[in-house]
Amino acid sequence: MKKICFAAALLIGTLNSVAQYTAQGTIEFERKVNIHRQLDDMASEDGGEWFARMKAQIPKFVVSYFDYSFTLNNALYKPGREVENQPKMMFGSSPASDNTVFTNFKTSKVTASKQVFEQKFLVEDTMRKMEWKIMDEVRTIANYKCRKAVGKICDTVYVVAFYSEDIMVSGGPEMFSGLPGMILELAIPRLYSTWIATKVDIAQPKTEEMKAPEKGKKVNQKEMYDTLMASISKWGNWAQRSIWWSIL
Repeated sequence: MKKICFAAALLIGTLNSVAQYTAQGTIEFERKVNIHRQLDDMASEDGGEWFARMKAQIPKFVVSYFDYSFTLNNALYKPGREVENQPKMMFGSSPASDNTVFTNFKTSKVTASKQVFEQKFLVEDTMRKMEWKIMDEVRTIANYKCRKAVGKICDTVYVVAFYSEDIMVSGGPEMFSGLPGMILELAIPRLYSTWIATKVDIAQPKTEEMKAPEKGKKVNQKEMYDTLMASISKWGNWAQRSIWWSIL
């Protein structure tokens, strides 16, 4: 009898251990962009006082929300709920505010709809490959234990991520992936921007809603990069920041 009880207890413990892993659901990401810090950079480059006056008229942070629905087969990242009483930007919408990214994990393909200034692109490419360095720091995000990782885009732009192995999908906000679990927090210091999961709903996403975007000029990542560089290369350092935003 004792052996039977022990076996039953072991089985229950194993089931509970398995149950903690998440293979599907929807994550809400809160994105915060520090507009004041961006204006400070622009002011230091141009040496004007106009930017200081602008800071007094706009909020320090622009906050937006995105939903990331996922299964073991695919994922869809798209704009989420609107922020009530959010002051509007005086010089246009927040960058990358309408990005929609569909990822097919089986084929390692990504389809992303991106509005960059007056141009709308439909980026079709393979999933981004990054060299991540796993760190020791651990924190809890949306009730999931997460570990820190550091990587780079565009050779020089550092990306800090916290991922959870308890979510069995190697995905994350925008086009970021490649870690042994789901990215639940992302920070790009040079863009003064963060993405952090506020909640995780483990209900299965509706299949009919998991569709790739279709509108926009079809390009791959390099073609979009070359097109933008040719258009805004005279903008100085601010042009480079615009490129970083566009390839997220």
